[in-house]
Amino acid sequence: MTEHSTAISVMLIVPDADAAVAWYTSALGATALWDLGGVAGLALGGAAFFLHEVNPANPAETSPGRAGVTSSRIEVFTDDPDAFVERAVAAGAAAGSPVADREAPWGTHRQGGFIDPFGHKWSVGDRSPLGPFPR
Repeated sequence: MTEHSTAISVMLIVPDADAAVAWYTSALGATALWDLGGVAGLALGGAAFFLHEVNPANPAETSPGRAGVTSSRIEVFTDDPDAFVERAVAAGAAAGSPVADREAPWGTHRQGGFIDPFGHKWSVGDRSPLGPFPR
């Protein structure tokens, strides 16, 4: 990245950062950027995301399991959403909506999803929404 570029990422709050790093690297093929013990940086296909272990001193940021809900969804765009979701489910994620072709304003979009073992909801689709619209 250049000094003038912008990136957006997510920080996932998890109950056990070591277990989360192990799962995301094994199940999703993420690579570890750094690990400070309780806080870690990972990348998935060049997109960085971060993990932070639950901090009881900061109740405004908690894991979906502790909150009883998830308030955000992680979106992944890949060439093979079917394989990505299958790999996650085989590694212990709960199946979400099945990967299927869905009609969208820009055409057909193939998408499905899963819920990871830490309660985070993931939607996985093809790259079709990534361009400007209307086309």
